[in-house]
Amino acid sequence: MMSRILKYRELLLGAIILALIAAFSLRAPGFATPRNLAGIFNDTSILIILALGQMAVILTKSIDLSVAANLAFTGMAVAMLNAAYPGIPLPLLIGAAMAIGAVLGAVNGFMVWIIGIPPIVATLGTLTIYRGLAFVLSGGAWVNQTQMTSAFLDTPRIPLLGLPLNGWTALLVIAVIAVVFMRTGFGRALYASGGNPTAALYAGIDVGRTRFFAFVLSGTLAGLCGYLWVARYAVAYVDIAAGFELDTVAACVIGGISTLGGIGSVAGAVLGALFLGVIKNALPVIDISPFWQMAISGLVIIIAVLFNARQERRKGRLILRDAARSPAPAAAEGAAA
Repeated sequence: MMSRILKYRELLLGAIILALIAAFSLRAPGFATPRNLAGIFNDTSILIILALGQMAVILTKSIDLSVAANLAFTGMAVAMLNAAYPGIPLPLLIGAAMAIGAVLGAVNGFMVWIIGIPPIVATLGTLTIYRGLAFVLSGGAWVNQTQMTSAFLDTPRIPLLGLPLNGWTALLVIAVIAVVFMRTGFGRALYASGGNPTAALYAGIDVGRTRFFAFVLSGTLAGLCGYLWVARYAVAYVDIAAGFELDTVAACVIGGISTLGGIGSVAGAVLGALFLGVIKNALPVIDISPFWQMAISGLVIIIAVLFNARQERRKGRLILRDAARSPAPAAAEGAAA
């Protein structure tokens, strides 16, 4: 049983999260109540959505460091749009946020695919550019809750079966992404492009185009999160979600998504985000400084990377062993002849 848990990363991570919840409940008895757990999931929903977009990019052996800056720009844009034109229907604003995010993601994809800039360099540049554009757009001013409409702010907070719509949005995104990744040609192309780009090309998969659309998907989800973030915290300013891109990478790495591409699952990304969410919500409850969250997250990332590297080395040894054995039958047949 234990070997099976260790084999399947998601089971191990799920067991660790449950153990953490149980341990924190000893210090704070109300921590494991359904209401509090629903609150933790709701608090983590934006990170979950962003991590799924980041996962799409990482699967293609790339990385998107601009997701938080994309979120900040799109959040500022739709907040200003709502403040200036309060009559615009909310679905149209959400669609605009996702469209703006998709365009920003397409810029990243264009630089990586067409120009050939390494993903980490391209998105590090757009990280600064998008935040700069948010400053130019707003003039450095804030958009606060008195300037935004109640429908804009309150819709994600509406409870449904004990969970706000913000959390239900995350569940819907999880379901859609799971279907796309596991049941569509695009999902299979994501895994193939990162797992073995050469074989993917021979199979007729355009690796560059796949990476482009991975960035577009990441940007679209970042745009959605731009609205959700501004509505949840009732304020838009240039520095919202600063550093949050690192949390998305951490969630993916902790969840077992390989930075070498081609390996990972939707469940892993979700559980990685939930692990960070549990830590973030638990530390203040048990009277530990939130600054320790950064140290704990960093330690967990290092452990997760070491674990991933160990698993990949083991798979490599198995492949070499199988390759060494495979010529034996052919040699035996030749000797018999």
